[in-house]
Amino acid sequence: MHDEHPHPLLAQVPLTVSPFLSLPHSVPLPYSYVTLPSTLPPSILQQDHSDPSQPPQYVQSASGQTAHPDQILRSCTALQDHLKKLEDDARKTLSEWKTKRESEELAEKRRVAPGWLDSGVHILKPENVTEENARRAQEQGLMDGDAGQAHQTQQQGNQEAEELDRVFGGLNVK
Repeated sequence: MHDEHPHPLLAQVPLTVSPFLSLPHSVPLPYSYVTLPSTLPPSILQQDHSDPSQPPQYVQSASGQTAHPDQILRSCTALQDHLKKLEDDARKTLSEWKTKRESEELAEKRRVAPGWLDSGVHILKPENVTEENARRAQEQGLMDGDAGQAHQTQQQGNQEAEELDRVFGGLNVK
């Protein structure tokens, strides 16, 4: 049956065309189709034959550098350690600066008010006000300038008014 001549009984059966059966046809290739080269480069998953102790470098960057994931992990941990050291140094420098600044402020406060910070008594208590001091404070307003000068000006104005009253006969002008 595999020869060029069909079986005589099959040769008597007529062939029919079925609408459900389609004959194979050729597939068009895309315009970007490139044939593979006849010789392929060696696999990147295999170790280098010149240095078998080095693991295969199958991670490739856009710039063309290749590395093994373990090498990438080691470089990342080294970078993390370096950044942590820099952060610790910066925090130490900042804390030293803060303590220096606080000691300078304390020295300035001691220079302005010597002994006040060292005494331990930091509550200020008001003085007891006598009646005379209270009356004097009431007469002098908060917004007044110099109370003694205002009192002198008022007395001088009263003397002038009394003198004018004596000269003109005490006119009641309002």
